[in-house]
Amino acid sequence: MLPEEQIQQIKQQLISQLEQSNIPNKDEIKKNILSMNPEQLEEFLKQNKLIKEGQDLQQTQQCIFCSIVSGNVQSYKIDENQDAIAILEINPISKAHTIIIPKQHLASSEKLPKTSFSLAKKIAKKIQTKFKPKDVTIASSNLFGHEIINVLPVYENETINSPKQQAKPEELMKLQKQLKTKKKIPSIKKPRTKKIKEKLWLPRRIP
Repeated sequence: MLPEEQIQQIKQQLISQLEQSNIPNKDEIKKNILSMNPEQLEEFLKQNKLIKEGQDLQQTQQCIFCSIVSGNVQSYKIDENQDAIAILEINPISKAHTIIIPKQHLASSEKLPKTSFSLAKKIAKKIQTKFKPKDVTIASSNLFGHEIINVLPVYENETINSPKQQAKPEELMKLQKQLKTKKKIPSIKKPRTKKIKEKLWLPRRIP
């Protein structure tokens, strides 16, 4: 059976996806999800075709971050490169807590591509500029069998083991706007037109 922390993470991912949808009775469904025990949660996932028949939560844990990468699960993406994406943590330890998710399912920190850490450093620098924390910690961890990198702003004495708080969607959307990398639209240069000097033609003077 999964640890309680991981079960809560699955529930929060479901709630985040629910809040982004147009489904009626959101509050009632949210309460039901939060009150589910592991067996009920597993049955709920199967009924909604979020896991396949024959799978259990232990196997599901390997797919949560992969689902975010593929876009099947709603997230607050702020940047990406060829090997990883950067999303806001929906249960942050501190303001602008960000997760770097490798696009490949990697179960070991030794296999994390250098470009994942490059993206983490880029986000850390942006957070430092925007929100002025005392420090920004970059640390890898393993959740649901998927290796990720935490980019954690330290405003007081927060650590990766500090308690998490559920962020409101409007807060996350505001942070997303502040941190999201805008795609540069290449400017189209107009071709230079050469001015051709016209020679004035005059009839030859006949003496």
